[in-house]
Amino acid sequence: MSSVLWFHEIGMRDLPQVGGKNASLGEMVSHLADAGVRVPGGFATTADAYRAFLAHDGLADRIRSEVEALDIDDVAALAQVGAQVRRWIEEQPFPADLERDIRAAFATLLADDPDPDAVTWAVRSSATAEDLPDASFAGQQETFLNIGGIDDVLQAISRVFASLYNDRAIAYRVHHGFDHHDVALSAGVQRMVRSDIGASGVLFTVDTESGFDQAVFITSSYGLGEAVVQGAVNPDEFYVYKPALRAGRPAILKRQVGEKAVAMRYTDGTRVGASTAFEDVPLADRRLFSITDAEVEELARHALVIEEHYGRPMDVEWARDGLDGKLYILQARPETVVSRADGNVMRRFVLRERGEVLVAGRAIGQKIGAGAVRVLSDIGQMDQFRPGDVLVADMTDPDWEPIMKRASAIVTDRGGRTCHAAIIARELGIPAVVGTGSATRDLVDGTEVTVSCAEGDDGIVYRGRLGFAEEETHLDAMPDVPVKIMMNVGTPDQAFSFSRLPNRGVGLARLEFVINRQIGIHPRALLDHDALPAVLRAEVDERIAAYPSPREYFVRRVAEGVSMIAAAFAPEPVIVRMSDFKSNEYANLLGGDAYEPDEENPMIGWRGASRYVSPAFRACFDMECEALRFVRDEMGLTNVKIMIPFVRTVAEGRAVVDLLAENGLRRGENGLEVIMMCEIPANALLADEFLDVFDGFSIGSNDMTQLALGLDRDSALVASTFDERDPAVLKLLGMAIEACRRRGQYVGICGQGPSDHPDLAEWLLDQGIESMSLNPDTVVETWTRLARR
Repeated sequence: MSSVLWFHEIGMRDLPQVGGKNASLGEMVSHLADAGVRVPGGFATTADAYRAFLAHDGLADRIRSEVEALDIDDVAALAQVGAQVRRWIEEQPFPADLERDIRAAFATLLADDPDPDAVTWAVRSSATAEDLPDASFAGQQETFLNIGGIDDVLQAISRVFASLYNDRAIAYRVHHGFDHHDVALSAGVQRMVRSDIGASGVLFTVDTESGFDQAVFITSSYGLGEAVVQGAVNPDEFYVYKPALRAGRPAILKRQVGEKAVAMRYTDGTRVGASTAFEDVPLADRRLFSITDAEVEELARHALVIEEHYGRPMDVEWARDGLDGKLYILQARPETVVSRADGNVMRRFVLRERGEVLVAGRAIGQKIGAGAVRVLSDIGQMDQFRPGDVLVADMTDPDWEPIMKRASAIVTDRGGRTCHAAIIARELGIPAVVGTGSATRDLVDGTEVTVSCAEGDDGIVYRGRLGFAEEETHLDAMPDVPVKIMMNVGTPDQAFSFSRLPNRGVGLARLEFVINRQIGIHPRALLDHDALPAVLRAEVDERIAAYPSPREYFVRRVAEGVSMIAAAFAPEPVIVRMSDFKSNEYANLLGGDAYEPDEENPMIGWRGASRYVSPAFRACFDMECEALRFVRDEMGLTNVKIMIPFVRTVAEGRAVVDLLAENGLRRGENGLEVIMMCEIPANALLADEFLDVFDGFSIGSNDMTQLALGLDRDSALVASTFDERDPAVLKLLGMAIEACRRRGQYVGICGQGPSDHPDLAEWLLDQGIESMSLNPDTVVETWTRLARR
C-alpha cells in the first residue's frame, strides 16, 4: 500500500488515515469543484506511514516514556520534554518506502504543473484528532509555506511530523482528554496560492462571538494568511447576510478597515525557516480594503456551499492569488465553540460599574475577567505566570496555550478575531482583548484590572477590579406576556447578541448612534468635501479612504449600521428613527462646528422634522433616505420601518412624509410603514390629525414629560420633578393610545418608564399599549414581571 494518497481520491471517510485537515481538503476537491469552490491540489502522507516511521528503532517507546511521566502544568518541564521529543523525530530518517513514495508523488505534481520552475508548495500538518466537531486543534502543529524542491519538502515533512509534540500540542491533547499515542500525523503537500502578492484570511459561517448563524464573518489582509492566523496583523472584517446572498441581493452588512500594518511575503529562499518574512505595508494601502465587495460576496457564496455540504458551521481559510486574481479555499474545519453552545440557554456577563479605561481592542468571548496584569515578552517567561493573572503579550499564539487556561483574561497588542489565539481563548472560555496596539506598554505588571468583552465589538481594559455578574436566561422557559416586548438597540455591534434575548423586534434604533459611531463626520462636511480647509479635508480623507466618495462613505456606513440591526432581528420589525441630534451634538462631529448654530436650548431647537425640511439640512436628510432605501429595497430587509422624531405640526409631518416619498420611501410601497414619535403635547392633542399622516405612534415619554411639565430634564435643579406618572403626562399618553386603538393603528412606547416604574407598565397595559421597547438589560426582568400580571 502506498504511503501517500492524492487529495482527489480521499474524503472525510479517510480521516483516520490522513487527519482532519487533509481529509477535508480531499472532500472539497472531490465534491465541491463543480460548485465553483477552488482548492489547490496535492497529496497527503498516511497515518500508517507516520506510525511506521515512529516504530523504527524504538522511537515510539522512547516518546511514550518521556511524555507519560510529564506534568504539563510544569511549563519548564513541558518545554524540555517537548524539545527532546521533537529533536528525536527530526533526527529519525524516513523509511525507504515512505521517502520513495513522497519523491514519486512530488515528481508527478511537478510534471502536471503549468509552471514547474516557479511553483512552490505548502507543507501542512493534519492530525487524526484535529478539526473535529468538538476540538479544533487550531494551530497546534506546524505549517510551512513557499517550500521549493523535493529535499526542502522532505525536510518540511520531517518538521511537520515533529510538530505533533509541540509544547502547545502536548498540553492541548491533555486538556481535551486525547491520548498522545492515539493521535497520528499526516503531512499534506499542496500547491501554493500566490497570496503573498494578493490577500488572504479566515472566514466563519457563523458569528464567532454571538453564535448568530445568518451571517458569514470574513477577515482579510494583504499577503499570506499565516499573518492573520498567527495574530500578527489586525485584518479587515466583513459580515455578509446569508438570506440576501441566496436571493442574489447586495449582502454586505458590515465593512471594517483593519490596520494591516504588515504582510507576510515570500523571500528569495524556499527552505524551511527562510521562505517567508514580514514586510511593512505602505500607509496608503493600510487605509484601503484588501479585497473588493465582489470578492467578499464570492467568498461568502463559497462559505454557503461548504457549510451546506458539511451540514454544520465551518471555519475556513482562503487566499486570493495575486497572479490569476482568483479566490481559493485552503482548508475547512468545523467551528467548535458557539456551534456547541446550548441554544436554549443565554449567558450574559454584565459590568455593574465603570472605571478608567486603560486600553481597548477587539473583544473575544463576550465575558468579563479580572486579575493582576502579567506582561510577558517571551514564552520563556511562562513560569512567572500565576493562576488568575491577566496575561498581557504582544501576541498570544498557540504556544502560550499551557498558561492561557490559567489566565482570568488575555490582552494582546496584535491579532484579530479569527487568529488561532482567539479560537483557543474561546474554546477555553477565557475573555480576550486582541489588537490593542499598546497593551504591553500601557499596562503595568501587578496592576489590578477588569477585562470586559461584554460591551459589543470593543474589548475594554479598566483599572481596578470592578463589579460584574453573569446572568443566565432559559429561553425555552419564558412565560407568555400580554404585550409585545421590543428592544432599544443603539449600537449595531451588539445587535447579533441582543437578538438572542426574547423579543418581538426593535422598537427604537437610533440613527444618530449609528452616525456618531460609524461615521463621526458632520454630513455637510462630507457634502462640502472639496471646499473644506486643507487640514480638515486631510482628516476627512483619512477616514473615508476605503470608500469611493464622501457621499458613498456616509450612505454605505449608515446602510451597514441599519442592516446589521435589521438582519439580526429579521423577520421581526425594526423601527429606525431618523437622526435626532441636537445642534450641540451635531457640532461635536468632525467639521460640525462650522455648520451648527449656537442655540440657547437645543433640546427644543433645530432638531427632528424641522431640520429635515430645512434647506440647510435637506441634502443631509437625502443621504439618510438613500441609505434606508438601499437597505429595504436593494438588500431586501423590508422589516425596517421608519420613524420621524419631534414633529411639531401636522404640516411639518406631511412635509417630511412627502420628502421621504421623493427619496423613494413612499408609505405603503414595499410594505413601508412610517411611524411618528409621539413626544410633544401637540401630538396627543391632535392625535387624529397626525395619524392621518403617519402609520402609528411610538411614545417618547422623556420629551413628553419635560414638555408637559415645562422642565429641562438635563437640569439637576428641577430633576426631582421629572416623573412620567404625573397625571398631566398620563392624560396625554392616554389620549395618544386611545386614538391609535380606535383607528387600528400601531402604538408603542420606547422609553425606560415601563421598566423603571412597574405601576406605569401596569397602567400602559390597561390602556391597551401594543408594545414596550426597553433597553436590553431590562428585557428579561420586565418580561417576567409583566407575565405575572
